[in-house]
Amino acid sequence: MTAVASLRAVAAEFPVLAREIGGYPITYLDSAATSQTPQPVIDAMTRYYTHSRASIHRGVYPLAIEATDLYEGARRRIAEWLGSTPEETIFAANATAAINLVAYSWGRQNVHRGDLVVLTEMEHHSNIVPWQLLCQDREAELAYVPVLEDGKLDLDSLDTLLERGPRLVAFVHVSNVLGTINPVAEVARRAHEAGALVLVDGTQAVPQLPLDLRDLDADFYVWTGHKAYGPTGIGVLHGRRELLEEMPPFIGGGHMIRTVAANESTWIDLPWKFEAGTSQIAEAIGLGAAVDWIGAIGMDAIRSHEETLATRALELLADVPGLVVHGPASAADRGALVSFSLDGAHPHDIGEILGREGVCVRAGHHCAQPLMRKLGVAATTRASFAVHNTEADLQRLVDGLGSVRRTLRLS
Repeated sequence: MTAVASLRAVAAEFPVLAREIGGYPITYLDSAATSQTPQPVIDAMTRYYTHSRASIHRGVYPLAIEATDLYEGARRRIAEWLGSTPEETIFAANATAAINLVAYSWGRQNVHRGDLVVLTEMEHHSNIVPWQLLCQDREAELAYVPVLEDGKLDLDSLDTLLERGPRLVAFVHVSNVLGTINPVAEVARRAHEAGALVLVDGTQAVPQLPLDLRDLDADFYVWTGHKAYGPTGIGVLHGRRELLEEMPPFIGGGHMIRTVAANESTWIDLPWKFEAGTSQIAEAIGLGAAVDWIGAIGMDAIRSHEETLATRALELLADVPGLVVHGPASAADRGALVSFSLDGAHPHDIGEILGREGVCVRAGHHCAQPLMRKLGVAATTRASFAVHNTEADLQRLVDGLGSVRRTLRLS
């Protein structure tokens, strides 16, 4: 890790990890679904509620000014952390809401009958369903870039689709099932050369990889706070300013207006044009604290640690009889997660038996049913790692799989 934070010290900052379940310590291996929250983030939100509770932007009294400064200060730090600007950093309820914002506001202005929208077979439902609804509404076409046997995208098929001049290419940065790290900058370059815009779902990437959005060159990049050691209820859309300025509001109401007349209204500047109603004030403050906490550890250190864990997980799981890992063979090509199938065992049974021993994994289709069909399975079991995990946690997973095999009497 780093000179200033040992693994033990980092893990101690997560209150929930001190719990036991059924006499077993919690081994939390489900950070791809939602990360645990470190104490400094909890403290930042509590301080807002206990010391600075007020609405923002409207009041001129000291509490309101203080709350506004905390909220907008969090936005500035979040934008700077990823190489964006405050004007191009829009708060939403989550990544799903951010994608829907683009699909409705940009999509209904720019996607027309007969146009093409390109996705990939490894997308989360949140980056599929909004585009399905858009294409159904606009009588446009959806097409998918295939996933190869090694868990990577078929870039030759992408090039074939790009020859058709799609309006948009939307894809995940890190697959929440396969762990595949997609070559965002390369795909964006090819898409732009074909005249398409690019939206990237960065929900798994932001808490795992050192990122600079300027280098990636996506037109829209979305992520969510609760997977990045922050609170639930807040996500982020980063977009190109010139695109955001042209887009109409997604949700109308208070706070996002400049003037309101009887029959028409005008809109306030970015980013607030897309932030109607009372904002997620405590959540934004909490997410700002999470970014500060991550920054103190260092994204390079986090990536190095989690890549080491993924490497060791692949080694340990290779020795489990009947177990098949899905996704790239090398941890260098994947994020901090491993999804697998165990012959003769349903993922839900695996998850329930592991849970008895305090080992928390995800079992199901992971909101990626098209990818499950591609893999030829109904569901998988997924272990995902965070900065607080250690090799001992991986060993508890493997030991737990031994209990699964004994309980289910697998040969």
